[in-house]
Formats: sequence, C-alpha cells, structure tokens
Amino acid sequence: MFRVLTLAREYGSGGSLIAKTVAEELRWKLLDQELVRDVARSAHIDPETVAKYDEHVDSWWHCFNRDGLRAVSLTAGVALENAQFFDAGTTAAFAQRVISEAAAAGNCVIVGRGAECVLRAREDVFSVFIHGPWEERVSRIRNRVNSSQEVEELIRSTDQERARYIRTHYGCDWKDPNLYHMMISSQIGSETAAWMIANAIERGGRHDDAWHSVRVRYSFL
Repeated sequence: MFRVLTLAREYGSGGSLIAKTVAEELRWKLLDQELVRDVARSAHIDPETVAKYDEHVDSWWHCFNRDGLRAVSLTAGVALENAQFFDAGTTAAFAQRVISEAAAAGNCVIVGRGAECVLRAREDVFSVFIHGPWEERVSRIRNRVNSSQEVEELIRSTDQERARYIRTHYGCDWKDPNLYHMMISSQIGSETAAWMIANAIERGGRHDDAWHSVRVRYSFL
C-alpha cells in the first residue's frame, strides 16, 4: 500500500499543480510551500529565510566564510543570531527531517526537495517525475514572472540548481529513471497526469494487483 507520493518536477512543467490535484483527489496533505513553513517552524526561523535557500546549494566560498565566522564567534564567545548561520545546507538538513516525519505519518504528497532520495528505501512511497515540452514550460513561466527577466535562462538555471541539489546532498542523478515509478510529460494535460498518478497509487494498494509486486515506469513523450 502506498501512503506517500514524492513528485519531482522540471521548472515550468506544471508539476506543483499536478501535485496539488493529486493531493485533493486522494485527500492527502500537500507539502510544497507548506514544507518551507514546516522547516521554518522546526528551525525556529522565519519562512522568508528558509525560502531564500530552498532547493539551493551553498557555494564553496559561502561555506568557507561560514565556517570561519563560526570559529571566530566561538573563540570570542560571541553569540550570533541563528539566521546568520542558516544557509542552503542547513535548509536541506531540516527538510530531510521534515520529509521523513511526514512520510512516517503517511497520506501526504511531497514536492521536490529530494524526497525521492530521502525516502528511497520505503516500500510505501510512490515516486514520480514530471517533465514537459520546452515551449510549454517557457509559456507557463513567462505568464508568471516579470517580462524583464530572461525566461529561458531562468528555466535552465533553476533546473540545473535542482539537479545540483540532488547530486550534492544525495549523490543521485535528478533524472535517473531508477529513482521513480513513473516519468510523465505534462503535455498530456495536468488533469490526465494527476488522474494517472492517483490511479496508480490506489491500484498499488491492492494485494491482488500487479502494482503490488512490479514497479512500472511510464514515459509519455
């Protein structure tokens, strides 16, 4: 029986909308922006700071400066604010904890943040990757951001950062099909994609169904 859905997504593929639709269909808790708020509560820090580092990777220069600042503060006996030490690495660590706790509770849809890697060993987790045609992604993001921004570069850089996040924190290839049960193109429509995912999860819970013993991957191009 599947009790958790992890949904990774290319930027602009409509994955967050698909995740929301599946959560509503299954009546499960959705952890997308709510995950940011949960991390903030767990870390006792404001959500805006968490959002700044969400699904990002610290540069080596940042890590060098952070470690140096910590060493100086300890030597001098100076207490610094939590926010001064909160960065992408800290965010990822807290996110991993929140993801694990949510999976233990079950009945939840977790969007991004490497959840497919964090929960890879759990048999009650169904993992999906959403991709989409380039033109559709560009159009979707163009309607969401300021016209002064370079949309295509924003999409490329966001995808690269998400892939780097997974590689840095979990040593995995973001688009490795072995991480997922299904890889679906949003070109088939968000409602159809959501229906397929919800249906697969529901059928996967039947002991007399092939989904109980076979991991099936779909790729619609």
